[in-house]
Amino acid sequence: MNSFGRRLRLTTFGESHGPAVGAVVDGCPSGLALDARDIQAEMDKRRPGQSAVTSGRSEPDLVEILSGVFEGKTTGMPIAMMVRNVDADSSAYLEIKDLLRPGHADYGYLAKYGFRDYRGGGRSSGRETAGRVMGGAVAKKLLSLKGVHVYAHTTSIYDVRAGEVALEDVIKNTYTNPVRCADLSVEKEMEEAIRMAKAEGDSVGGTVEIIAIGVPAGLGEPVFGKLDADLAGALMSIGAVKGVEVGLGFGAASLRGSEMNDEFLIDNGIKTRTNHAGGILGGISTGMPIVCKVAVKPTPSISKPQHTVNVETKEDAVITIRGRHDPSIVPRIVPVVEAMAALVLADHMLLSGKIGPPAP
Repeated sequence: MNSFGRRLRLTTFGESHGPAVGAVVDGCPSGLALDARDIQAEMDKRRPGQSAVTSGRSEPDLVEILSGVFEGKTTGMPIAMMVRNVDADSSAYLEIKDLLRPGHADYGYLAKYGFRDYRGGGRSSGRETAGRVMGGAVAKKLLSLKGVHVYAHTTSIYDVRAGEVALEDVIKNTYTNPVRCADLSVEKEMEEAIRMAKAEGDSVGGTVEIIAIGVPAGLGEPVFGKLDADLAGALMSIGAVKGVEVGLGFGAASLRGSEMNDEFLIDNGIKTRTNHAGGILGGISTGMPIVCKVAVKPTPSISKPQHTVNVETKEDAVITIRGRHDPSIVPRIVPVVEAMAALVLADHMLLSGKIGPPAP
């Protein structure tokens, strides 16, 4: 499947080393003020080549809107967007085209399709997430109409963990540093952890927290189509994500009910004293902030020699991966997880009638 969503539907297209990557968003109501600058602002957050701790691939990622917008407003028709690949270098992949890269989707694609694009992984590349960010930019603009905003920030890289931070710090600090960490006291340590791994031909992973504020109560379905299930599915669809927690997540397993339960109170409406559930109970939003966390694996493309197999000769082999790769995917995944969460929330807002067509 290359499409996602029910009322607000995202389809991404393109390969890492093809002519372009992009997205088509269908189901966006007409009349939404939107232009390329809205999309570009989000794309600039995930663009490669911005620091020494990201890929050296230099892609300007200049967004072109091909359809669905007229005179600065959405028409209600599909919104097609793309960025052209201008700095793809496939030469490093020619010498390993018959070798399965450990940690990558190479074998899965080969087993499913009997064929694979060896140039950077094709559709399985992190380059595919550009289309998600384009779609997420549209979703964010829709959500902002109702005062809903989605933020994310790096909470750990390798063994360096951020401390507790206020939402204001997340908003103010996250995109001011290369690792996208809101806790500026550990930002340099995180950078150093990535630099050390890179110097050793290795990579590191980490965790990213997502916070959505202003989400109204009542989003989500009671059995299937639960809001937390849809969020988990959307976040797990990102190639580097290997785990998702909602609220306290796995931490809830070591608590008693009296410690886990969020007690209710009246405070300009019904709220809870704590938010251990992450703003979702019974699969339906409570009106409290939606809080999720994702676990991001280390970048599988490393220059250390690794054992693999040659799919042509059916023999054991050793692979050393060259090229320009992120020594940690964590910093550049921050805008991607924001985008996926925004798409889920906008989809549920449309499904619940919280966002509707403009008045005639």
